[in-house]
Amino acid sequence: MTTADTGVPIKGHRGRRITFFVALAVFAQESTWNFYEAQVPPLLAQHVANAALIGLMMGMDNALGVFIQPWMGNRSDNTRTRWGRRIPYLAVGMPLAAVLFATIPLASSLPALVVLMFSYALVANSFKPIGEALLPDFIRPARRSRANAAVKIASSLTVIVSALISVLLVDSHPELAFSVPSALMLVAAAVLVLRVRDSTSPAYQAAVAEERQAPPGARSGTRLREVVLDILRDRDRSRLLVILAVLLFGGAWAASRSLMTNYGMEVLGLSRGSAGGLTLPSGVAFLLAAYPLALLSERLGRLRVMAAGMALLVVALTAATAVQTAAVTVAALCVTAVGGAAFVINGAVVLWNLAPSSKVLGAYTGLYTVGWATGGSLGPAAVGAMVDLNGWRFMLVDAALLAVLAIVVVLRIDVIQRRAAAQRRTVSERT
Repeated sequence: MTTADTGVPIKGHRGRRITFFVALAVFAQESTWNFYEAQVPPLLAQHVANAALIGLMMGMDNALGVFIQPWMGNRSDNTRTRWGRRIPYLAVGMPLAAVLFATIPLASSLPALVVLMFSYALVANSFKPIGEALLPDFIRPARRSRANAAVKIASSLTVIVSALISVLLVDSHPELAFSVPSALMLVAAAVLVLRVRDSTSPAYQAAVAEERQAPPGARSGTRLREVVLDILRDRDRSRLLVILAVLLFGGAWAASRSLMTNYGMEVLGLSRGSAGGLTLPSGVAFLLAAYPLALLSERLGRLRVMAAGMALLVVALTAATAVQTAAVTVAALCVTAVGGAAFVINGAVVLWNLAPSSKVLGAYTGLYTVGWATGGSLGPAAVGAMVDLNGWRFMLVDAALLAVLAIVVVLRIDVIQRRAAAQRRTVSERT
């Protein structure tokens, strides 16, 4: 298997500039998503009393994303304009999503609210992988971990921004509160459209050059079905295993976060508010660890750092189960955040770098998101089922079991890649 090299490396200052623009786009997108998750449920509660129905409607965006994101990522891969293949979609999608998001609190009935929610989720999911795919378009494979770390830091900061908007505006000016993330989205869209032309990216130029070398009459572009079948049929299995590892670790991560409030109340005897704050210090730990871990990954190897980070998470969750106090739990969650950062900043990069061509980077971005979102949906359910069997006391160990499975998968990928590298060296020496 060949990796997707993107041609001539871009200069360092341009790489930092592009990383900033991608981080800005992701920051704007995630600001609306975080605020959506926090403040749309209360709007639904004004019309619906059934909590299960509210949860079902809130899960609509994840269900849409599983189908839309890979398809749109693939569609952008096959787009050719003088602006590039990503920017045209962002130029249209981000302003439209911003307008739809700002109108959500204006809905006067449940049908109107559901229509606005569906419309926003549809549009926002459509360009989410496209903005993120700009990073591998511009950044060469060796430097993608540090660039992705900067993007993940920007994404993590949106949790704080969403909380501040909620505290400062929601009670007194609810409509205005929704307009603030919308305004951030509009600003980000304007900056991207004015300052970025991804037609100049190494990946875009490599894709165009590859098409020019194709035989006359060959069909341009690659369909999503072909991308998926190529992954499934590949005897190497590395790319499929990466997506499986993302699913497993995404499940472990989501379970350890989404069930933490219940764990704090049931096991640690905390109030609902105190239990809900257990994960706050770990957010700071993630921010502090992300970039140093990216540098370490580029030096020691991404798969090694991912496996070590997940092992650290397993040890921390096991220790917190052995000593069940609030202080130990908070410390353990900070350690798990460091371990989680080791995986999160590298998972997508490993998949990008295994892509056979720069023509499919958007589709691969969407497939990574599908793995993460699927794990985020199934993980809490699986761990919740284990809690039903053995009680809340062992919830953290239950989540750690999913991470152990992810470690096994990542180590298998590492073995496959080392074996393939050794075979390439042998062939090179013979020739």
